[in-house]
Formats: sequence, structure tokens, C-alpha cells
Amino acid sequence: MPDHIDGSDRPDGPARPGKGRRRATRLRRPPRAVRRDLSQLLCAVAGLGLGLPAPLITGGPRVDAGRVVSVLFTLGFGVISLVSIIYSVLFLVVQFSASTFTPRLGLFRDEPVVWRTFAFTIGLFVFCITSGLAIGSRESVSTLVPSAAVLLTLVALALMRTLQMKAFDSIQLGHSLTAITVRARRLYDTLYPNPYDPTGAVPPPPVADAGADVRWTGPPAVLQNVDVPALLGAARARDSAVALRVAPGTTLSEGTVVARVTGDGVPASVLLGALTTGVERTFDQDPELPFRLLADIALRALSPAVNDPATAVEALDHLEALLVRLAGRDLDVGRFHDSTGRARVSVPVPGWDRYVRTAVDDVLFAAAGSPMALRRTRDLLRTLAERAPGDRRAVVLDRLRWVERTGGEAYPLVWTDGAG
Repeated sequence: MPDHIDGSDRPDGPARPGKGRRRATRLRRPPRAVRRDLSQLLCAVAGLGLGLPAPLITGGPRVDAGRVVSVLFTLGFGVISLVSIIYSVLFLVVQFSASTFTPRLGLFRDEPVVWRTFAFTIGLFVFCITSGLAIGSRESVSTLVPSAAVLLTLVALALMRTLQMKAFDSIQLGHSLTAITVRARRLYDTLYPNPYDPTGAVPPPPVADAGADVRWTGPPAVLQNVDVPALLGAARARDSAVALRVAPGTTLSEGTVVARVTGDGVPASVLLGALTTGVERTFDQDPELPFRLLADIALRALSPAVNDPATAVEALDHLEALLVRLAGRDLDVGRFHDSTGRARVSVPVPGWDRYVRTAVDDVLFAAAGSPMALRRTRDLLRTLAERAPGDRRAVVLDRLRWVERTGGEAYPLVWTDGAG
């Protein structure tokens, strides 16, 4: 979520962005599952639209229609095996990542190339079968028809190769850690564009301190996205204010207080309709998720069953890079204003202390059994203590003192100061 969004009289989008305020167009994108279904439908319709007029093509040399029909049916049903391979690779890679890294890591499954390849093969199948049936019992047909089918098949094979390379990357530790970090950096650059200003660190009063509570009434679900422009428009239309009590990434259970509404009140149906839920957390608006994933990978590596401290060290390298990136950013981005400058919507967002705890605390105790991982954790905390602003160092120094004490007591032979 960007730091500020200008609302408008329209309930479906922001107005002109003012200084320091940006549009939140990424918040209005269709859900990922909807985009996947639409891509498959569009490719199927395109295949149908190209296949039906195939007999009408008259350009170029002509060949026997019976042979062309055989080729088209062979290619059409051949791509079914390609779709089967796509699903097999998807299943195996997702299973490998879940068992080796963390069950919450779905990077390969969410790769656009996976679903684009599937959608393209569906379109190719529809084109081949439709054009084959449309040709029917004609005596001859233009060579452009089989040529187009062969060309599209080559494109499908190229997509399949790209898919395989993505699958190979997804089962390698370095590529998975880098993919998490890249997505996190992209998200943080969107959410936290402004540098940290210690003089403005005092949080403003809540948007809606008193009012009516709106509770979750559905089955348990994970809050994935908040359509802030829709909430802004609804709040301004009713001269209300909405203070969400849950952040993206929170699991909602029946009776959970989702928001508090003041003024004339935004209807519960409108408020809940602005929330996108699912069965798992996503990167879209959940800035804490990258830290959770990297910490999970480190914890699994440090478990007695795996005992791979080198993997934990690599995960700590990426945790340090993300924490250093956030150390100098303004993290108070949860208040959203309409075009008049009045605060209408607030969303709880993680603060600096929360990020440090999520990234470090669980790993600290697990790393106590490994001098390699504990030393790397010490280096991480020392770097943060040097790079973080003064009023953000307390939470880091507390953990650094614990690490120094634990390491000195547990590993006096190898625990050197290392400051120089």
C-alpha cells in the first residue's frame, strides 16, 4: 500500500495525486486467479476465432486437405501431453519447495510463465481442432494453415523450455532466496518511498478511535488485499472514517473485528467487499511475508533433522539486506487521505520493531546451537546497529547483547570479538 492515496468523488478510484501522494493502481488489479482464468479464456477464444475461418484462406500454395487435417489433429492432441507435463512440473516443484524450503513458498506456482504457457497451449489446441473440423471434406487448403499450426507449436515448445528453466531455478536455494528478496525490494520501494525522518516519528492520532465495529462473518481466511481507493470513496461519500484493525497477512476467523467505522458509517457489505481473502498470504500487500519466508528457511535449515547451518547463513544474508533497506525508510504509511486532505482510512502496518522481531527472534534461539549461524546473526545485528537511525537501535542492541552473551558462554574457544 502506498503511503497516501488521494480519494475522489468516485468510489472506484483516486483523484489527482498531490505532492507526496501517489496512485494506488496496483491495489485495483484483478485477483491473480481471475487474471489466470481470463488469460485461458482469451486464448481459447482466440484459437476458436482463428480456426473457424481457416478454410476461407486462399493465399499461397494449396495442399491436400486430408493430410492437413491429420497434421492439425496430431498437433492438437499432442499439446495435451504438453499440458500434462506442465502440471507434472508444477506439482513436483511446488512439492520440492514445500518440503525443502518452506510450505509457504509458492513462487514457481505464481510465475506468470506457468499460466501463460498453459493458456497458450489451450489456445493452440482449440485452434488445431477447430481448423481441422472446419476444413472438413474439402479437397485442398492453403499451406498457411498448417504453417501457422507448426509455428504456434514451436512457440509452445519455446514457452515449455522457459518453464523448465524456471522450474530448475525454483529448486535451487540461491535462486529462491534471490526471488524472495527481489519481490520484497519491489514491494518496499512501492510502500516506503520516503526516507525516515526522526523529527516526524510521533504517530498521529487514529483515524477512527470510536465508532461501530465491523466483524468478519465468513469462514476462516487470510486477508490478502485491501482495496483502499474503494474504501476512500465509500468513506468520503458518507462522511465517515474507516480504521482497519487487521493487516494483510492476518488470518480472519468468525467474529474478528475487521474495522471500526465512524460518521454515517460505511455499510459492512461495502467494507468487507473491499477486502480480498484467500487461503494463504501473498506478496501483494504483505510486507512482513518476505521476512517470514526467509526466517522459515533459516529455521528449517537449523532444525536437528536438517542441520544445515550454511543454508541458514545464506538466508540471514538476505534478511540483513532487507532490514538494512528498511532501516532508513519511513514505515508509517498506513494513513490514507481524500482529495481534501482529510484522513479517511487507516490500515495497520508493521513498524521497525516488528520487522526485526519477525526476521531475527526465532532464528536467534535456533542459531544458539550453531556457532556458524550465531556468528552470522551477530554480524547482522552489528550491521543494523551501525546503519539504523538512533531511535531504532534499541531493539537491535538488545538482541545483539543476548547473542554476544550466549556465544561467549557456549563457544568460548571460537567466539572472538571480530570487531576489527
